[in-house]
Amino acid sequence: MSTEALKTLLNNYQLPTPLGFGQEFAPVMYRADYCDSRWQQGTLQAFGEIRINPAATAVQFAQQAFEGMKAYQVNQATPALFRPEINLRRLNRSAGRLCMPDVPAELFAQALTSVIKACQPFIPGSTGQSLYLRPTLLGTDPNFAVKSSEKFTFLVLASPSDAYYAAPIKVMIERNDCRAALGGTGANKVGGNYGASLQATQKSIDLGYDQPLWLDPVELNIEELSGMNFMAIIDGALHTPKLNGSILPGITRDSLLTLAHQLKIKVVERTMPVDELLNDIDTGRCSELFASGTAAIICPLSELGEADGTRRQLPQVDNLAAKLKRALLDIQEGYALDMFGWMVTASDTEQLYKRLKA
Repeated sequence: MSTEALKTLLNNYQLPTPLGFGQEFAPVMYRADYCDSRWQQGTLQAFGEIRINPAATAVQFAQQAFEGMKAYQVNQATPALFRPEINLRRLNRSAGRLCMPDVPAELFAQALTSVIKACQPFIPGSTGQSLYLRPTLLGTDPNFAVKSSEKFTFLVLASPSDAYYAAPIKVMIERNDCRAALGGTGANKVGGNYGASLQATQKSIDLGYDQPLWLDPVELNIEELSGMNFMAIIDGALHTPKLNGSILPGITRDSLLTLAHQLKIKVVERTMPVDELLNDIDTGRCSELFASGTAAIICPLSELGEADGTRRQLPQVDNLAAKLKRALLDIQEGYALDMFGWMVTASDTEQLYKRLKA
């Protein structure tokens, strides 16, 4: 597509109302291909379907990894990204786990800034809104033998979005199915993890919940939700499952723990047996539960239940969670001093590249 055609496409685009989360796609995307052991020149192009062989490793063997990021332009003069260097490191860890090539910092920076600059006129600017970004890496060689592809496609997709959840959610403890196990891909952001969560998610919805809470398959310790890390307020301290190799190391999780320390809230990263947590709720030691992730930022839990219909209401809903969310959003949206150096200008390729290489 020509430069003029892209301009026309962008000029004719209008944001819908309401936005929702991940339902509206920006009219452009970025694509780069890998072959002959090197990345080819990437391009900004119209958002749309891509041709892929049905025998491609991404389709047949789930050789695919992705990231979730947000560009904010609420109280900022120009769009800003939140800790993008961690997204790149995590994407490349996921890529390595599935025998895919690293995405170079220069390519990552060029892809992000190209999409963000093109989409800047319609980045939503109300609090909680953002341009959600989905860097995606796919294996594209057709092959029925179980082996890695030698060709890959890197995409950056964009979606003007509201927050993932607008209200507290109800969560069901999943005691039968397993999302991930030690030695698997639970600590990587790959499509197979989410595919493995769909059956339990649908079961929880059918029973009146919103999402399942996953446990490790051996000791029944709490791990995470399908797309968010898990946190509990117990005796006034913030407790969260320690990273163990099967839990995704969330960027929002890490940021909230840093903020909690700064706010003088005690942080405890530990093994969390699910039945111990239930007892803490029953005795009143546990006052509040919430989950964290890029899409939702923080999502409070109003209820924790079981498949047999047993349900526990939380004494407090969105109390400390709201304070932590506001503190993080104030930094992301430009209302508060970024004392941690988390934000970076999203439309400056050179500045972003330096940040990614640091």
